[in-house]
Amino acid sequence: MADRSERNFMAEFLIDLRSVTKRFPGMKALDAIDFQIRPAEIVCLAGENGSGKSTLIKIISGIYQPDEGETAIDGEPVRALTPREAIAHGVQVIYQDFSLFPNLTVAENLSLNKLLSEKRSLARRAEMRRLGAEALARLGVDIDLEAEVGSLSTADRQLVAIARALMSDVRLLVMDEPTTALTGREVDRLFQLVREIQSRGIAVLFVSHKMSEMLDISERIVVFRNGRKVAEGPTADFDEARITREMTGQDIGVERYRWTGDPAVPPRLEARSLSVGTLVEGVDLRLRAGEIVGLSGLLGSGRTELALALFGMKPDRRGTILIDGLERRLASVQEAIGAGIAYVPEDRLSEGLFMSQSIARNIVSSVIERATRALFIDRRRVAAMAGGTVEAMRIATPDIEKPVGQLSGGNQQRVIIGRWLLTDPKVLILNGPTVGVDVGSKAEIHRRLRDLAVTRGLAVLMISDDVPELIGNCNRILMMHRGRIVEELDAATIEEDDVHARLKGLR
Repeated sequence: MADRSERNFMAEFLIDLRSVTKRFPGMKALDAIDFQIRPAEIVCLAGENGSGKSTLIKIISGIYQPDEGETAIDGEPVRALTPREAIAHGVQVIYQDFSLFPNLTVAENLSLNKLLSEKRSLARRAEMRRLGAEALARLGVDIDLEAEVGSLSTADRQLVAIARALMSDVRLLVMDEPTTALTGREVDRLFQLVREIQSRGIAVLFVSHKMSEMLDISERIVVFRNGRKVAEGPTADFDEARITREMTGQDIGVERYRWTGDPAVPPRLEARSLSVGTLVEGVDLRLRAGEIVGLSGLLGSGRTELALALFGMKPDRRGTILIDGLERRLASVQEAIGAGIAYVPEDRLSEGLFMSQSIARNIVSSVIERATRALFIDRRRVAAMAGGTVEAMRIATPDIEKPVGQLSGGNQQRVIIGRWLLTDPKVLILNGPTVGVDVGSKAEIHRRLRDLAVTRGLAVLMISDDVPELIGNCNRILMMHRGRIVEELDAATIEEDDVHARLKGLR
């Protein structure tokens, strides 16, 4: 092995990867990557799904070993970094699922790693509470230590995961898609916390698909594409257009959606005085054929409850719903589907997909009766329907028998949308249509939705926190607050800053 001077590793870097390559059967996940992080630096790692971001994280954290290249920490070369050694060097990773135990309390989750590291077989509850309280106090947050983690909001679970990471002598905190399920207010709170962590001398590697967030939180941006580093520099050198171009290799234009229908035509969907308990109160809503209408609002505004009521999932619903002018009862999901309504849920992993089942089975699950003959599954029909959907939705795989859990987030979302399109819906409700989806897949999903609105006359209700997504794809944007629709905006004339200002005004 060459000596240290030949490698020329520099002590100014906390993490220093040189010419790192990682291969898997049939692919090169990382191709001669150079990647550095300085102490107390906030770096954003950008790239589409499959670009190599996750592989890099796993090499830094010792889960994967590179096939070629060298790694140094604090200027000192390291051999075959293991997860235990990475933690000892101060590397902590917070994955998208937070890696918490949902059936254990906050105190138990926070104290468990420390107790295990001390090889303790028994621990007093008072001690676990003390350790948990100390961990939360470091962040200045107040969470019930006796609450089961599974009962917490996504934002609070994330805070528990961060508090647990900071219980060790962390020097680099890696955050993988940390804002995927957070509201605007929760993102602001997280960013404030990240900057506070930085002020303590801790570096942060922030991985995200959301370009506005990258530009807001980072000091430096690194872009991967197809396993290669294609761009790197101070955040001031980037804007959203450049990040998109570097990630995809092409310019993805943004053109606002124009609805050209007749306002005098009866609505495809109409809700009159729709209420759900105390969460939705007296909502009037109209969606016309070919419209893409946005719905936004803060956490607790009632927007998801409104969507579930339209999809027959709120039996305590009051008010009237009409489809093409005909009143519909919609007392169940089956009745909603029969009336021509489809719903893509907010959490595709737990609510939208059968993760261990094949792509084909996931696609035909909404029309299983059409895939059966004499009570048996007709494999040819399944293959024909699934294959047609894969082609129409441009799902990136030729193998419809592959488990859907092996697809990227963007392709999983296309599977869900394609599944519902097989029901030939009149109304499509999308709750967070591109959450956790990379920029290329996002553009493709938007393109397909616009095409369906124009060619099929599909009425689309798009529920989203992504303001550029709403402005670019909707002809109207509805603002919801405390169970009511309080404002309607013309997406053709409104600007992003105006929408953000209105959302802040609802707090």
